[in-house]
Amino acid sequence: MSSVQVAVVTGSNKGIGLAIVRALCKQFPGDVYLTARDPGRGQEAVAKLQGEGLHALFHQLDIDDLQSIRALRDFLKEKYGGLNVLVNNAGIAFKVHDTTPFAVQAEVTLKTNFFGTRNVCAELLPLVKPYGKVVNVSSMVSSSALRSCSQELQQKFRSDTITEDELVKLMTKFVEDTKKGVHDKEGWPNTAYGVSKIGVTVLSRIQARMLNEERKGDRILLNACCPGWVRTDMAGPKATKSPEEGAETPVYLALLPSDADGPHGQFVSEKTVRTW
Repeated sequence: MSSVQVAVVTGSNKGIGLAIVRALCKQFPGDVYLTARDPGRGQEAVAKLQGEGLHALFHQLDIDDLQSIRALRDFLKEKYGGLNVLVNNAGIAFKVHDTTPFAVQAEVTLKTNFFGTRNVCAELLPLVKPYGKVVNVSSMVSSSALRSCSQELQQKFRSDTITEDELVKLMTKFVEDTKKGVHDKEGWPNTAYGVSKIGVTVLSRIQARMLNEERKGDRILLNACCPGWVRTDMAGPKATKSPEEGAETPVYLALLPSDADGPHGQFVSEKTVRTW
């Protein structure tokens, strides 16, 4: 078993994920794994970094596939005895003018962005070593979507005692409400992406609380963050930030010093803790 430190970035063959891997290759004192659903694209991205003189390793990961997540888990356990840094970056978004029915967009978007991310955390969080860092890439859209929710939903999502089960029920209810065509009436905003990222931010708050309760002495720091509006396939060419600029806050959180006691359980944008 290797005593080398290891970092994993999900969904990192392009865009912000690739920029995070690039930065970690330069700054993280250990092995950095670039992951992608498609091994061909993943290997291509690793080769691209190699051409820049950077050394990333590849492991296949499709966060929609539990077997794929568990294969990565078993690999990390066997080779490294755990994990030091996990950046949950993988996510999807439908384009603004996409004509796919909203109920379908809701189901597909939440399947990956919320339920897929939650599955990765369920399998990999137990592997995170003392002083480890976990970064869940959310979005400022989660804040604006939260403000567009009914007061009752806002209260639930801001609660300091909401459980993971309660959050899962709410995320499931959103999808069901869109299928019934009643999501407006039930107090939901008109953004599947926004709701999925509310889920990621609230999940991060819950996970940080659980770490405090169950692994206090391990000093693991876990946060959600917004990379900003970044020029990627997902956000389009008009966005204000380059992928490298978008990677700054996730990388900052991934590389917090081992003696840092925060931020933890926060929503961070531009390296600054934001009110949720």
